[in-house]
Amino acid sequence: MSPPSSHDYRTTLLRLAETLAIGTVGGMTLGLVGVPAGYLSGSILAVSAAALSGRPMRIPPPFARTIFVLLGISLGAVVTPETLTGMASYPLSIAALIVGMTAVSFGGTAYLRAVHGWSTPNAYLASAPGAMSQVLVLGAELGADLRAIAIVQSTRVVIVAIGLPTGLALAGLAGPAIRPDPGPLTLHVIDELAILVAAGAFGAWLAHRLRLPGGLLFGAMITSAVLHGTGLIHAVLPWWITNAAGLVLGAIIGARFANTPLRLLTDYLGAAFGSFAVSVAIASVFAAGVVSLLSMRAAEVMIAYAPGSVDAMMLLALGLHLDPVYVGAHHVVRIFLISLTAPLVARRIARKPKPPASTREPPSFQD
Repeated sequence: MSPPSSHDYRTTLLRLAETLAIGTVGGMTLGLVGVPAGYLSGSILAVSAAALSGRPMRIPPPFARTIFVLLGISLGAVVTPETLTGMASYPLSIAALIVGMTAVSFGGTAYLRAVHGWSTPNAYLASAPGAMSQVLVLGAELGADLRAIAIVQSTRVVIVAIGLPTGLALAGLAGPAIRPDPGPLTLHVIDELAILVAAGAFGAWLAHRLRLPGGLLFGAMITSAVLHGTGLIHAVLPWWITNAAGLVLGAIIGARFANTPLRLLTDYLGAAFGSFAVSVAIASVFAAGVVSLLSMRAAEVMIAYAPGSVDAMMLLALGLHLDPVYVGAHHVVRIFLISLTAPLVARRIARKPKPPASTREPPSFQD
């Protein structure tokens, strides 16, 4: 095979530049107006629209791998000594969360299989209640249909991000969210960031070499979580790096929508709304039980059990003057529950014999 020519490199760079430009416009449109996880969702919507219109959207694999590492470092930073202490302070509520989120995952899976005829692996990944970045990275690694999973997951994020604050506001419980001050970028912070990035990159490399599912993101996330949870590192990646990583991940996902028929896209949206309704019904049962049995504040439990963006839910908790430790501890448990179990369950499901192909289901995992 002959090496790539200068023309091939130029074509790749032009497609990358176009993809990133479109993703940036879409992500910033939603992100700057305050939609939580808007940079990710907006980029998905914009790039997928361009791909559906026939534009050659593409993100080269080496560039994508770098983004996975940065996302892992950012996600691990939600762990703090305070959230670890909070996990030990609310055992019954967190236990109910674990059972509830497990029920949501398998309830959504059963719905997508029974009503929309999806294969079990795709249905399971689409039904994961949160951790959209991890789930999509895992889906990309295992060869799942990212178009289907992204539509279901993005619909969940958008509805939770917009619907929950609106609902709480109508109930008189919500005010404007308070944005925390990240503080000045001092020399000490820069030193900690350098250590964090180097350690996260090593953890990602090690997990990838050990062939762990989603190893690049998972390894970086665990390393970052250990450093932040033990208090060794306090610095977090600047907001513009995290948002840029979300934009690129959205572009990676959106590029997978090329050659998707409109009828199939409509089917995916129907599956997304139905799956979300099932998830909300199941989660509401567990949340109501916690409120009644443990005498917890309804707003705190609703935000703690909502499968939305961790940052968005924390900002909403601060704006409502709720207990950030309670909310943060539950979201950390939710994210790590999905991150730890989804790769194992998805890989186990993917090894099972595949059912005959159906025109209603997204493609199964590749062998």
